[in-house]
Amino acid sequence: MCGIAGIFHWATPKPVDPLRVERMCDALAHRGPDGSGVWTAPGIALGHRRLAIIDLAGSPQPMASADGRAMLIFNGEIYNYRELRRELAALGTKFATGGDSETILAAWQQWGLDCLPRLHGMFAFALYDLPSRRLLLARDRLGVKPLFTARLSDGSLAFASELKGLLAHPLLRREIDPLAVEDYLTWGYVPDHRAILAGVEKLPAGHYRMLEAGRDPAPPLSWWDVSFAGRTTGSTADLSARLLHHLRDAVTSRMTADVPLGAFLSGGVDSSSVVALMAESSPDPVTTCSIGFDVSGYDESAYARMVAEKFATRHHERLVSPDDFAAIDRLAGIFDEPFADASALPTLRVCALAREHVTVALSGDGADEALAGYRRQAFQLREDRVRALLPAGLRAPLFGTASRLYPKADWAPRPLRARATLQSLGSTSEAGYARALAICGPELRDGLYSDAFRKLRGGYRAEQPFEALMRGAPARTGLDRAQYADLKFWLPGDILTKVDRTSMAVSLEAREPLLDHRLVEFAATLPEAMRIRGGQGKWLMKQTMRRHLPDAVLFRPKMGFVTPIAAWLRGPLAGEARGVASSGALARTGWFDADRLKSLAEAHIAGRSDHSRLIWQLLMLERALARLGTA
Repeated sequence: MCGIAGIFHWATPKPVDPLRVERMCDALAHRGPDGSGVWTAPGIALGHRRLAIIDLAGSPQPMASADGRAMLIFNGEIYNYRELRRELAALGTKFATGGDSETILAAWQQWGLDCLPRLHGMFAFALYDLPSRRLLLARDRLGVKPLFTARLSDGSLAFASELKGLLAHPLLRREIDPLAVEDYLTWGYVPDHRAILAGVEKLPAGHYRMLEAGRDPAPPLSWWDVSFAGRTTGSTADLSARLLHHLRDAVTSRMTADVPLGAFLSGGVDSSSVVALMAESSPDPVTTCSIGFDVSGYDESAYARMVAEKFATRHHERLVSPDDFAAIDRLAGIFDEPFADASALPTLRVCALAREHVTVALSGDGADEALAGYRRQAFQLREDRVRALLPAGLRAPLFGTASRLYPKADWAPRPLRARATLQSLGSTSEAGYARALAICGPELRDGLYSDAFRKLRGGYRAEQPFEALMRGAPARTGLDRAQYADLKFWLPGDILTKVDRTSMAVSLEAREPLLDHRLVEFAATLPEAMRIRGGQGKWLMKQTMRRHLPDAVLFRPKMGFVTPIAAWLRGPLAGEARGVASSGALARTGWFDADRLKSLAEAHIAGRSDHSRLIWQLLMLERALARLGTA
C-alpha cells in the first residue's frame, strides 16, 4: 500500500521541479513510511511513498519496465500477480523482482489497455509510456483505492492519492464548490462525481484516463461495470456452494503478505465470516482486533469475543468513549474533504489498534452492498411492491397528502416513521431510495440554507445524479437498482473512503475480500429471494455460513459499526452541539440560517428530535473549512 503523486505537462514538455513532487509525496508520508522516490523526464514527474507489504527488499518505485520504455507508480495490491507472472513468463517476459508492481508494467507492455481486466485487486496507478508520451491513470473496479486530479494554471495536470497531496502544490486553487456543499449536506460525504474544491476531480471507480502529449486531457472512460440484468439458476444448495467457493477464494487470495496479517472483528456477520474463513486456511492463530463502546446499545464486543473464542484468535480490544471526541480535528486532517460518517472515529481506533500488531488487516466491508444486507434495501423491496399496485398518477397525491398530515417522528425506527414511508411511496422508486439514504432531505436542507447559498446552488439538487444512476442501472428490479447505486455511489464515496483514509493514516493496509469482483458479479445475478427473504438481508450468505458461525451471530439484529453520537451530543458533547450555530468558519461562509441551526441543536439536546447526524455533519464541515483555509 502506498501513496502516489505526479505532474504531467500535456501541452508542452516543460521541466518539472522534482522538489515540487517530493513535497506532494511528503504530504502522503503516512501512506508509505518505508520508502520514497521521484522520477522526472521532460514534461512528467512521478512520485511515490511505499508501505512495504510484498517483496520487502525489492520493488522500489517509481519502477521502470525492463526495457526502460515505461515507468510506474502504484498504490494497492494485485492478488493474482503470481498467476499473471507465470502467464507473462510463458510469453517471454523476464522479471527482475518478486512483487506485483513489475507485473503491471509487463502486463501493460504485453496487452495494453486490455491488461486492466486481467488485474484482480485494489489499485490506483499512473503508468507513463515514454516513446508515446502517454500517461495512463487507472482505478480499481469498486474504488477501494482513491485518485484525485486537478488541472493547474501552468498547463499541467497534477494527481495524488489524497487531496492533501494536491494541496501541497502552490498552484492549486482553494475555492469551495457550492454544489459539493449541497452534496455533502445531503449524503454526509462528497461523492466521487465531485470534490469539495472547484477544479479538483476524482477518477471514478472502474475508470481510466489516457492522457496524451499535445492533446487536451481526455475524460475518464469506464473499463468495468457490474450488471444486475442477468439471473443465475440452481437450487439453494448449489448457489450456496458457489457462494462459499467465491468467499473462500476471496479471503485466501488476500492473505498473501510478507508482513504480519490480521483482521477487524466487529462480531457482525461479515467480519465474522472473514475471520472464520481465515482461520480455516491459516495454520497459525488469526490476529483479530475489535472496538467497543461505553454505551451498551451500541457495543458489539461480546459477539466479537464469542467469535474470537470459537476460532481461538489472538484477540485485542479497545473502548471508544466521548473523550475520543478530541480526535475530530485529526479526522478532519485525515479526510481533507468534510466527511460525516461518525463511524470513522471507531474505525480509526480499530485501525490504530490493529497497527500495533499487524501491517495488513482484512475487513468485512462490501457484503451489505453486494448481497443486500442493509435494512433500507429490504424497505425498498417492500415499497416497490406497494408502488406496483397503484399508478404513479394516483400514488403521488394519495401518499403525498397522507405524509403531510402524518406527524413527524425522527426519533423512531424507520418502520414506525410512517411519514417517511408515505413520502417515499408517493415518489418514484429512485427518489424514494435517495430519500432513504440521505442524511438531510430536501425540505430540511432548504430550511438550513441562506438566500445567498440558494442562489449559488441554483437548480441543482444532490439527489439528481443519484436518481439518474439508478434509472440507468443495468438491472431488472428496484432492489437491483438500489444495490447498483449502493455499489457505485455510496460504497466508494462513504465506506471505502472511510476505510482507506483511516487505515492509511496509521500506515495499515486494509483489504476487502467481500469486494472481490468475481464475488460481486456472482451476487448481482442471485434471485431476489436469495438476497432478501422474510425481510432478512444477505439471506444466502447467512445460510451458507451456518456451518461456520453460530446463529447468535448470524441472525441477531443488525447494528452496524456505529457511534453513539446522539447520546454524546445530548450529554458530554452538548456544548459542541450548541457551538455549531456560532462556529466562526461556518458563520463566515454565510451559507446557513444561524437561528435555524441553533433551534435544531436545542431540539436535539432537549430530546425532542434526533439531529445528531446533521450536527455531526456541521461540526465536520466547520473543521474541514478551517483546515482548507477557505473560510
